[in-house]
Amino acid sequence: MSENPQESQRPDPYAALRYPEFRSYVAMRFLLTFAYQIQAVVIGWHIYQLTRDPLSLGLIGLAEAIPAISVSLYGGYVADKSDKKKMLVWIIAAMTFCSFILFLVTMEQTILPIPKGWVISIIYGMILLIGIARGFFSPTAFSLMAQIVPKAIYPNSSTWNSSSWQVASIVGPAAGGLLYGFSGVTACFLVIVLFMLASLASVFFFLKNKPPQFIPKENIYQSLAEGIRFVFKSKMILGALSLDMFSVFFGGAVALMPIFAHDILKVGAEGLGIMRAAPAAGAVITMFLMARYSPMGRPWRNLLFAITGFGLSIIAFGLSRNFYLTLLILFFEGCFDSVSVVIRSTILQLLTPDEMRGRVAAVNSMFIGSSNEIGAFESGLTAKLMGSVPSVLFGGTMTLVVVSITWLKTKRLVPLSLKEIHPH
Repeated sequence: MSENPQESQRPDPYAALRYPEFRSYVAMRFLLTFAYQIQAVVIGWHIYQLTRDPLSLGLIGLAEAIPAISVSLYGGYVADKSDKKKMLVWIIAAMTFCSFILFLVTMEQTILPIPKGWVISIIYGMILLIGIARGFFSPTAFSLMAQIVPKAIYPNSSTWNSSSWQVASIVGPAAGGLLYGFSGVTACFLVIVLFMLASLASVFFFLKNKPPQFIPKENIYQSLAEGIRFVFKSKMILGALSLDMFSVFFGGAVALMPIFAHDILKVGAEGLGIMRAAPAAGAVITMFLMARYSPMGRPWRNLLFAITGFGLSIIAFGLSRNFYLTLLILFFEGCFDSVSVVIRSTILQLLTPDEMRGRVAAVNSMFIGSSNEIGAFESGLTAKLMGSVPSVLFGGTMTLVVVSITWLKTKRLVPLSLKEIHPH
């Protein structure tokens, strides 16, 4: 019996998952993100409990962003010229070590009791080291994914890769808040270490070695400059990175969630975990819808719509005084953000040459990855100066301003389809 031609032409929503190495890669990403999200909730809540200072929440972001930005370009260069599997093993092992140190210093009963000031300093120190590891992780993971699946299914692999991150971002914050509320900070860090070890195993046992596709013929500075020039010559890539960077920078309200949970909504650590999970819940539902209904028909138009919705959600979050309304708003914030993530990552995968993926991903990491943490610092600083609620309203409003300016400067990109952006 012959196959129905209409069915054979229909996109396979599970195309990327049919590759065993991609499934292992997704497992690694899920487990590491799950542990990282628990850690983000636990550190934020614990630091605020120790200091009661909004600025201390912003400093968490800054402590991670500065080293991540500082090493990311070099990390991209190293990722391009190194075995990707070996790189990931070292990176995840380093992050696991940092979490183990946090487990030790937060134990209530230790052989040598550590003063509170020292505990805070060590926590910030481990965040700084994790930031260095992240500067290497993003370009390595990005370039590895391109070696696991064929170019024809990059859009599908981007959707599933983002979905694994978003699912972990639902379960992780909720688990972190509940674990902290019922078991304490030390139990949280024990769970974090165990899941990071499982992530390490996913790479070590199930991925093949991935030799470099780039052999540098010039010195490191010329090589890095080549990657930067490529990004700045591609208006679509530069526009997507700039738009996302500024919207994330001004929309860093997530850093202030401990304040909203503790002082405004009064829902405790458990409520904070649910609040952190709500955006990711919206994101993952949207991700599964996008696996079947791609947003890439008019990617630039849809990107502008998505970030506009994100900015409006931030403003609504700042105005809400009802816990359940806040959860609904955060849910929609996650929906809009996930559309932005998939469009940006697909554009980046399609337009970047194989031999330059690490360096371009490093530039992306500088634009986007660290803008989350710098945005957290901006939110903490403005909350200290003008109050928590005005800080969030200011951030949402500035996001809308950024979208408006971007639309005015990129009108010619709005009607373009994916085939017009990337004909092949």
